[in-house]
Parts: sequence; C-alpha cells; structure tokens
Amino acid sequence: MKFLIRLLSVTVIIALGWSGVYLFTYSNSKEGDEVIHQNNFKQDYKIYSLATPKKLDFCGETVPLKLIDVKEKLDRELLVNTYWQSQTMLFLKRSHRYFPIIEQVLKSNGVPEDFKYLALIESGLEHVVSPAGATGFWQIMKATGKDYGLEINDDVDERYNLVKSTEFACKYLKDAYAKFGSWTMAAASYNMGINGLERSLEKQKVNNYYDLLLNTETGRYLFRILAVKQIMEHPNDYGFNFLDQHLYPQLATKDTVITQPISDLAVFAAEKRINYKILKSLNPWLRSNNLPVSAGKSYTLKLPTEKDNTLKPFKLGEFEANDSLN
Repeated sequence: MKFLIRLLSVTVIIALGWSGVYLFTYSNSKEGDEVIHQNNFKQDYKIYSLATPKKLDFCGETVPLKLIDVKEKLDRELLVNTYWQSQTMLFLKRSHRYFPIIEQVLKSNGVPEDFKYLALIESGLEHVVSPAGATGFWQIMKATGKDYGLEINDDVDERYNLVKSTEFACKYLKDAYAKFGSWTMAAASYNMGINGLERSLEKQKVNNYYDLLLNTETGRYLFRILAVKQIMEHPNDYGFNFLDQHLYPQLATKDTVITQPISDLAVFAAEKRINYKILKSLNPWLRSNNLPVSAGKSYTLKLPTEKDNTLKPFKLGEFEANDSLN
C-alpha cells in the first residue's frame, strides 16, 4: 500500500512538473508572438506628417502661408483629407464625371475654376440634404434658391439640376465679389452669408478673410477648399494612386425638350426604352412621378444615347443632340 501511495505521489509530481513546463512555454510563446506582431506593426504601418506647400493661391489670390495660424489651419485640413483616404478617393473618382460640367458653367459665367472645389467640400458631389435643408451639390437653401430664380416645388427642384444650380452659385458668388472685391471673401460668404460676413468685417475692423476671427465652420471653410485643391491637383504627392479607368466616367446622354405635361414618368421612361431609375438618376430635379408643364414653358430632360438600360461612358463633347417632344 505504501508503495502504491509513493508511486501515485511521484506520478502527480511529474505531471505537475510537465504542466508547469508547458504553461511556461505556452506563455513565452504568446509573449513572443505579441513581440513579433508589435515589431511588424512598427515596421509596416507608417503615418507621416505633411510638408506645407511653399506657395498656394485661391482664384489667383495668394494664401499668406507665412502666418502661423494660416499654415497650421491648412496643415490640419491637409492631414484630415489625406488620411481620410476613402472619402478623398471618392472625391477624385466623382470629380472626373462632374468637374467638366461645372468648369464649363463657371467659365461661361466668368467665375474662377477654383470654385469647383467649393461644390466638392459642400456636398462631396452628391445630392445630399443638410439638417438645415440646404440641398444638392451646391447646398442651396430653398429661400435663397428662389430669390435667385430657381424653380423649387413638389414636382421640380432645380437645386438638384447640376447646370442650373451651378449657374445659381455663379450669380451668388459674383454678387459677393462685387460686394467684397475678393474671391476669397466671396467663398467665405457662401458659408456664412454676405450679411454675416459684412457684419464680422465691420466689427473686427479688417478687410481680409485671413485676418478675421470666425466661427469654427467658416474659419475652416477656405482651408478645406485649399486642402482639397492641393491634394486633387497633386494626388500622387499625397499617396493617391489610380488608373484612368478607375475614375467614374461621364455619361453618354442627349437632351430632350419637353413642352407637354407628363402624367406618369415611369410610363414615359418605358416609352423611351429605359427604366424609371435611369430617368430619375439622370434628372434628379424631377421630384415626383409626374411633370406638369404650363403653357409656354418647357423642360430639358437628359436621356441615355443608348436605347437600353445601360449608361455608356463617353468623352466630353463626343455627343450633342437635342430632341423635341411636343
């Protein structure tokens, strides 16, 4: 009996010993894996600070980068937009589709091309609606849009029409430029209003955007535009790499003039051998399922050039056509 007790005791001691060795080895293995993982992380994952551009302008107006606060505000927006990679890559992709249209309208109205970046930071080139009700690429408030001649009702909302809303922006910005004598100030007024900016200038006894103490949103506004402009004009310098075929193509469309009411847009789309989705996506300013047309008035719809349910990419200026539907 004593022999069996001693044998059992030895067995337990050996078992406990091997368990200790295993646990020590397992523990060391986990710690070793963690060290390797951490070393790989340090080696492979790098975040870099960004060099401030030596010079920068907005609409030909020089940005005073020698001012410490100006340099640091620009640095903040460059970092935000460089390291929010998914958003900025989408900016690059969408701009390839929409910037040529915006640029053409800006040019024809005598407004500097840099304002295309204002539309980009306002909406990301999407038909978004802000909590305050600002709508479309240019984030236009209903009352202001109507004041500048846009049609806004339950059936038609021209804030969603890219050409007409860009024309609105041109009128507003030219009014602001006439008031302040500066495109930089005109851009700031687009965010806080012409009257609001004028009150700030009078109160603070200055006449320059970069000398103003403003609310956080307007204080960042111009720097967001400048940062996006810098990155999108030099994408490789900020780590954005893509092929031309990765960018969103412009769409092959033709214009169809409507002079008679359309009672059912889904039926109309089917008659044009497309579907309701495509009709609404090409004409987002159509806000209901019908289009009333009063006597003497007309609307221009965009339809695909291809008579099917696909939208074919095309080169700008490749196709221009006008149909009349009476």
